Amino acid sequence: MRPAEQPIRDGTVPGSGERAERPPPLQRVLATARGENFPVAMRLLPAAHRRHLLALYSFARMVDDIGDEAPGDRIRLLDTVSAELDRLYAGTVPPGPLYRELAATIAACGLPREPFERLIDANRQDQAVRRYRTFDDLLAYCTLSADPVGRLVLGVFGADTPERRVLSDRICSALQVLEHCQDVVEDARAGRIYLPLDDLDRFGVGEDDLLAPRASRAVRALVGYEVQRAVQLLDEGTPLVGTLTGVARVAVAGYVAGGRATAVALADARFDVLVATPRPSRARTVAEWASLLVAGGAR
Repeated sequence: MRPAEQPIRDGTVPGSGERAERPPPLQRVLATARGENFPVAMRLLPAAHRRHLLALYSFARMVDDIGDEAPGDRIRLLDTVSAELDRLYAGTVPPGPLYRELAATIAACGLPREPFERLIDANRQDQAVRRYRTFDDLLAYCTLSADPVGRLVLGVFGADTPERRVLSDRICSALQVLEHCQDVVEDARAGRIYLPLDDLDRFGVGEDDLLAPRASRAVRALVGYEVQRAVQLLDEGTPLVGTLTGVARVAVAGYVAGGRATAVALADARFDVLVATPRPSRARTVAEWASLLVAGGAR
């Protein structure tokens, strides 16, 4: 058995050296997921749907934590998670609460393996790629890091169709770009810049400018430009809400509302993401969510 095929047990990946490498403890990932704000586990949703969404979030959070924080060989750890997915889809549930919840969700909703593997691939890519030249390059990354989540969410609600996937991908890519705009400082300190380098050049922004105490006019113009692009993507995907009914409509409207409220928070901060991270208010998010439920995604 190759090391990548050995199971995670109690948060530990057996290694060939004296010290085993450890991903984030599964119980901590689950606890973090349950503590996330609206709309990850909206209380208006039935318990079964909340449980399935939390299972998806917990897996994505675990993989991201490995890709961003785990000591040791992160590629090997990610390969181990991929091997655990192989086991799960072959009918053997790996030990630990995260995989038990994920197995129940996959079985109940008939979710395919491929979107989960794409999330792993996004974190593999993060280990080697730390800059993106163009906005199209960044969107290609979003097809791994963000779009699979939306497709899995559609699967949870039994609403996965080719037409809806196109709209969902727009929404998820937009949410990812907005998150990159919020996290400019955090990413830059980690040695990663997700804002396209072509756009940095266009606005006369140097990489060091992203670590300044306060955003210059050029940095604010750059961030505002990327937010505008994200909002356009979000608007292109918003008609998805109108194709859905019931709890699926409630949930997807919540995700879109969170994106709209985040864009407003960034604008209210005048796109200065260096002083502090702009966060949407709950009141604005709820207002956007209610508007979407009434309008069905139409402006």
